[in-house]
Amino acid sequence: VLDGISGPGGRDGAIHLDDAKELLRISGVEISEIAVRLKDIDDLPAVTARLEQQLGGLTNKEGMPVFEVHTWEKLSPFYNIAKMIDLMTLFIKVMLVAIVLVSIMNVMIMAVYERIGEIGTIAAIGTTPGKILALFLAEGFLLAIVGTATGTVISLLAIAALNSAAITFNFGMQTGLLLQPTISAGQIAPILAMVIFISVLASLQPAWKAAKMDPIAALRHV
Repeated sequence: VLDGISGPGGRDGAIHLDDAKELLRISGVEISEIAVRLKDIDDLPAVTARLEQQLGGLTNKEGMPVFEVHTWEKLSPFYNIAKMIDLMTLFIKVMLVAIVLVSIMNVMIMAVYERIGEIGTIAAIGTTPGKILALFLAEGFLLAIVGTATGTVISLLAIAALNSAAITFNFGMQTGLLLQPTISAGQIAPILAMVIFISVLASLQPAWKAAKMDPIAALRHV
C-alpha cells in the first residue's frame, strides 16, 4: 500500500511495471518517462544542460528526437501557481511601501504643523536650519524603529501561533501537509532596513519645510 504520492486531484497511482505492461498491452520494454531527483536543487540548470547535451542529439528513424528533457517547472502546474503567488506578493509589498510612505509623511506633516510656534522659537534663539532638519529626521527614524520592532514582534508571535495550531491541508490521498510558516534573520533584516529608509525618506520633505520656515512668521502663527 502506497501513501502520499497522489496529486491535488487524487488521480495519481503507482503499480508494478509488469502489471502496467499487462494493462496497457505492451509486449516489449517501453518507458515513457524517467524522473531524476536531485539532492541539491541548485544543480538543476547544470544537470539539465548536461542531459540535453547528451540526449538531445539522439533521433529515431523519422528524425524526431528520442528524448525530451524538461525541468519540473515546465511539467508541474504548481510552478505557474507559485509564480502567480510571487507576483501577488510583490504587488502587496509595493502597496505596503506606499502605505508606509504616505503614513509617515502624514504624521510628520502634522507634527510640523502642530509645532510651528516651537519651530519659530528654537529658530529665533539661534538653532540652525540643519539642526531643525536633523530633529525631525530623528523623529521619523525613531518612529520607524518603534514601528519595525512592534511589527517584528507581532509577526514572530503570529508565526509561533500558526505553528502551534498545526493547520493541515489534506486533499485526496495526500495527508500530512502542515502549514509551517518560517522566517529567518536574513529575511527580516532587509525588510527592516527598507522600512527604516522609507520612513526617513518620508520625513525628509516635512523636515525640510520646518528647517526653511521663517522664524518671525512661525512665531506669529496661531
